Amino acid sequence: MSSRFTPAKSAMTSALLLTSVLFSSSLFADTHVSMERKAVGKGVYELAYSADQKALFVASSQGRQEKNGVLYRLDPTSLAVSQSIMTNLKPFGVAFNNKTDTVFLGNTTSSAITSVDAKTNKVLKERVLDSRPRTEKERPLAPRELAVDEATNTLYVAGLGKESVIWVLDGANLTLRHTIEGVGKMATGLAIDAKASRLYITNGDNEFLTIDTKTDKILSRVKIDNPGEHFYLNISLDTARHRAFVTDSKEASLLVLDTENGKVLQKIAVPASLAVLFNPARNEVYVTHRDAGKVSIIDADSYKVLETLDVPTHPQSLAVSADGQTLYVSVKQQSTRQQEATSPDEVVRITFK
Repeated sequence: MSSRFTPAKSAMTSALLLTSVLFSSSLFADTHVSMERKAVGKGVYELAYSADQKALFVASSQGRQEKNGVLYRLDPTSLAVSQSIMTNLKPFGVAFNNKTDTVFLGNTTSSAITSVDAKTNKVLKERVLDSRPRTEKERPLAPRELAVDEATNTLYVAGLGKESVIWVLDGANLTLRHTIEGVGKMATGLAIDAKASRLYITNGDNEFLTIDTKTDKILSRVKIDNPGEHFYLNISLDTARHRAFVTDSKEASLLVLDTENGKVLQKIAVPASLAVLFNPARNEVYVTHRDAGKVSIIDADSYKVLETLDVPTHPQSLAVSADGQTLYVSVKQQSTRQQEATSPDEVVRITFK
């Protein structure tokens, strides 16, 4: 999810942001990429693609005045909203189980999880994971990233705090099976290699943790060998080659780690980054640069940045189609505590020709 749930533009830029725009292929003559974007709604965050449902699911916390949230169901080709599924709580993170056609939503500000049936578009369950009241001295743990083991229908949820945990839930009924403690402060990054029974975590202590999902035990924790100030945010795995691609909001680089020992394989020079997604179909890595307003396309063999696409204002989260030929990006408008965005957030569809 992408981690910060966080002047005036020209009339041309404003028009671009408010409408669906098909970018001229001449702008990307060397990339063979076309882009289309559409306004969806306020508070858009993470995405999930379903080939069986022929849908792109988009979590929305809506505006600050609304008490509820929305799970938008979009047509993945036109980006038109086909259904708005209202939720009692505000969703941010998303995970999808393709075997059960279930959407899981992380309700960060409510310390809860929601499950939605993608076949019927109905909310199935809600589960509060930390019921402690929020006070000046105490804050309940905040769900951030979600990962699902489709074979066992197990949902893993990172609960952020000074002493983070990983909640392990039964995907069928959101029953809490286990709580993995001792994963460090602000455990932001979370990714699963279900076939290898491994869960990988990054945290605010600059550690890379490996958990055995058969036993829910921490197998190893490695201090990432990368001098400087860092805040590692998200992880995407290349399971075949035992690589983890890790974003960093502090340093202008994307880190590549060996998942077998936590060693740094490569540092790729890109702007400070938020979301990351490895696409094995094209052997590419995609990275959002929220503050820079850009998305990088990186060759996963050479680590060369192939293209840097302008996707203003704040590209957030990523999803890819089942065939790997279409990339989706959620894009947030400029918003502050003093001045909430007046325009809706958007979704961008990037097609590789």
